Order: sequence, then C-alpha cells, then structure tokens
Amino acid sequence: MAGSQEEDYERAGLGGRLTPGSAPALLLVDPARAYVDPECPLYAGVEAAVDAMKVLLSDARRAGIPVIVTRVRLRADGSDGGVFLRKVPALRAFVEGSPFGDFIEGLAPAADELTVTKQSPSAFFGTGLAARLTAIGIDTLVIGGLSTSGCVRATALDAMQHGFVPVVVEEAVGDRDPAVHAANLFDIGHKIGEVWSIGRVREYLAPPG
Repeated sequence: MAGSQEEDYERAGLGGRLTPGSAPALLLVDPARAYVDPECPLYAGVEAAVDAMKVLLSDARRAGIPVIVTRVRLRADGSDGGVFLRKVPALRAFVEGSPFGDFIEGLAPAADELTVTKQSPSAFFGTGLAARLTAIGIDTLVIGGLSTSGCVRATALDAMQHGFVPVVVEEAVGDRDPAVHAANLFDIGHKIGEVWSIGRVREYLAPPG
C-alpha cells in the first residue's frame, strides 16, 4: 500500500516515543570555528544552527543544568587520528595549534562546565563521559552541535546505547548538505532518540514557576 515515508516507518514499528526525564544535561557537540570560517575546507554554512546553540546554552545556564561541550583535538602529526583521520583527511583542521579547532565565540564552556576532548565522532568513545553523567544522575541529554550526520548522530546513538534519552534539537544542529541533514534527523527521530524543535526544548528547560 502506497503511503508517505513517515507512514511506512510507523507501519514497520519504527518511531516509538521516548519521554525525557527530570535530570537533563546540555551537550554541545564540536562547536568549532572550522564549520563557520570560510577559510576552512570544513566550512558548512551553519550559522543559523550556531545561533540556536547559543540560545540553548543560555537557557541551560539559566536552568542550572550541567553543560558539556566537546571538541576534536589531534596531535600535531595526526598520529592519534586513526582510521577516522584516514577516512576524513579534512580533520587535520583540528590538529594542535590550528585555530579552526577553537570554540566558536560564545560557545566555549565556562570554567565550571565540562569540556570533553575526543578523537572520534562520538562524545562517548574513549572519553569516560557516560560514567561522569551516571555519577551525577543524568537521565536525558539535550543535544546540539555539528555536524548532524557525523558527530551529532554518533553521539546521539551512543547516548541511547548508554541509557540516556537523546533529544536532538532540530534548529541547533547543522550539516553542509540540507538533504543529508534532513535525512539524518528523520532517521535519528525514528531509530535513536527524539528530535524536538527549539521552542519545545526551551519549554522543557524552563525553570518551574
């Protein structure tokens, strides 16, 4: 029977709903200058997503929830980049000393917020992040960052696999190709976690009263 893609997925039993918990944290994935600096090969034209990330960060701080910001940082010779660097040579933008690996202005973590340095797509792989979140009782991760099809998707998948409810904020993630961005949001929303509008997330994060 013909129908929309959404209907097909629902008939197949994909797209159950997850309910975010009462102990969220904000996770911003790789808000790096590389993605907004036209001088960098990784420039992706994601300025609107960056603006949304800044709104989320402000709301999270106002709500007093934990904030985690990730970054990719490789040794100057790239020796710790592994297969990831071999597959994506543009990741040399993130070697030590490159300004493209710096946080975008306005998205750097504060001194009392957690910075996670990674060499792989997922914020969880080889970082100890899951144990840290479990120790402080986090049950939900509100996720923004770059890029949707890469490190955001990998992080959302690992969040789910570690038992945290992933809520990817639609306007606060971005990718260099709109079609790839949209396809990954659709897939995340049907197989991995929730994809919420920034308005809905802001209501969720708003302090009671």
